[in-house]
Amino acid sequence: MAKTWSTPLPKTISQHVRQTSSVHMASAHLPDHIFRPAAGFPANSRRIATSKPSLLALSAPKHSKAGNLAVKTDRKHKWVIRLSLAEQSPPKSAVDVERLVDFLCLDLPHLFDDQGIDRTAYDDRVKFRDPITKHDTIGGYLFNIALLKKLFRPDFQLHWVKQTGPYEITTRWTMVMRFILLPWKPELVFTGTSVMDINPETKKFCSHVDYWDSIKNNSYFSTEGLLDVIKQLRIYKTPDLETPKYQILKRTANYEVRKYSPFVVVETDGDKLSGSTGFNSVSGYIFGKNSTNEKIPMTAPVFTQTFDNEMSKVSIQIVLLSDKEMGSLPNPNEEALNLRKVEEGIAAVSKFSGKPTEEVVFEKEKALRCSLIRDGLRPKAGCLLARYNDPGRTWNFVMRNEVLIWLEQFSLD
Repeated sequence: MAKTWSTPLPKTISQHVRQTSSVHMASAHLPDHIFRPAAGFPANSRRIATSKPSLLALSAPKHSKAGNLAVKTDRKHKWVIRLSLAEQSPPKSAVDVERLVDFLCLDLPHLFDDQGIDRTAYDDRVKFRDPITKHDTIGGYLFNIALLKKLFRPDFQLHWVKQTGPYEITTRWTMVMRFILLPWKPELVFTGTSVMDINPETKKFCSHVDYWDSIKNNSYFSTEGLLDVIKQLRIYKTPDLETPKYQILKRTANYEVRKYSPFVVVETDGDKLSGSTGFNSVSGYIFGKNSTNEKIPMTAPVFTQTFDNEMSKVSIQIVLLSDKEMGSLPNPNEEALNLRKVEEGIAAVSKFSGKPTEEVVFEKEKALRCSLIRDGLRPKAGCLLARYNDPGRTWNFVMRNEVLIWLEQFSLD
């Protein structure tokens, strides 16, 4: 690469430049992309100084043959300075981005475990930003990780890693945390993407910026982001019982998208979504009223489900333990009871507290379905109401209720 130099132009050239400064120099109307560093380049990349018309930083004249500097005159001796295309284009990348993608796939799952991430993959001056946190050194970045581990015990799930620019890699993730300092240990869920820039000189990461799915304003400092955190600190009482296993894929401002593993339910006909008709029959099955008199531990939640949008038929269900297979379960004593395996699927879920009356459930289902359609998703007909608490022993304002709608398909790409 040609050496750069900064020195006053010869007097005759300076005079001609001043004669045409209104056209070329004082207004500094050279193409903007010539001066803007390419993404991932350090801020001290070569620049042309325009603050003083008599001083220019240009390639040395002896290299003008290669096109680094072209100086031409017309009949009126007006000077035009042009940078060649070779000078405008960033150098060809020598960074093995695919190797860094593979590295992140292996390294990031250790973000919050005892092994931790490999700090040698980051510049000392690495920029970290999320909507409510910022650090500008690798030390600060690692301190933030350690603080989250101590206060929240995060469960970090990496969904994918891919190259999204010449010096840019994007990751998608889910982070579920419990704030252990509060007595009720609320669950906080964040999903989103991280954009990681690579320094082409050091071949290390120089920037890590998080974008949450649940808010629109992701710039630091985001009041919307802070309110999103505070909103998740509210009290929900979830009993210490086994629940169907699921993975949270995405959390928006209005709902979660969960991937449920297969589970088995015992069910019978109900009367309405918020009703309890049939509960004594399904609970009787797990309390020993079955072909082998086997008692099966209680689980949560109790589901009621409709299979069409008219809600013409309602089923009430109790989920059986995950280690129970259909073939190993005792048969029901009552003909009205049925054992059914629910296959793996993707559901959108809206959580709410309070007493789940029929009117409230209808409103929550309608709002959830409208949000899904607005976001371009395809909700299936019908819905489920999940009730986690005994209504006779739980205050309404701490009840955990959920409306679920199965989705036709869903992709995180």
